[in-house]
Amino acid sequence: MSHLPEGFVIRPPDPRWGTDEDTDLHLVLVHPEIPGNTGNVGRLSAGAGIWLHLVRPLGFELENKHLRRAGLDYWPHVKLCVHDDIEDVLRIFPRERLALFTKHGTLRHSDLQYTPGSVLLFGRETKGLDPELLERFPERLVRIPITDRVRSLNLSNACAIATYEAMRQLDWAPLGGA
Repeated sequence: MSHLPEGFVIRPPDPRWGTDEDTDLHLVLVHPEIPGNTGNVGRLSAGAGIWLHLVRPLGFELENKHLRRAGLDYWPHVKLCVHDDIEDVLRIFPRERLALFTKHGTLRHSDLQYTPGSVLLFGRETKGLDPELLERFPERLVRIPITDRVRSLNLSNACAIATYEAMRQLDWAPLGGA
């Protein structure tokens, strides 16, 4: 990546992440493929005041016009961190803060107890999270209930459902108790 589009700011990991001082919510997209979905999640992150973490490889460049268009002019307000691989994320955040969203989850998204510093992980649109990752965290697998008429929800919709449930439980803390 030679340069970032105007308005994009990639921030380095904060040393407070994963500690008791971390009161943020974190939304992690692992290998996202569709720029429009990631743009929508960027807008969600800006509107909710939460961190957006992207894990490489990405299925697009940050210069992608569909990514920028979906995120509109909100990119300067997105707290964005880009990681080289999922292990970078797992080194930062403790196991008990992770929620891996998958159709294979046994825990409903609304039954999970979210805490300040919770980390909501979502996989790529076509395959979800890697099976090896799911096997490492069997007690952290979360699902959003849907009918059997569809394989999955749209990634950005699923992220919004999970984010707003976490914020509801945290008394809207990322929004300043709005």
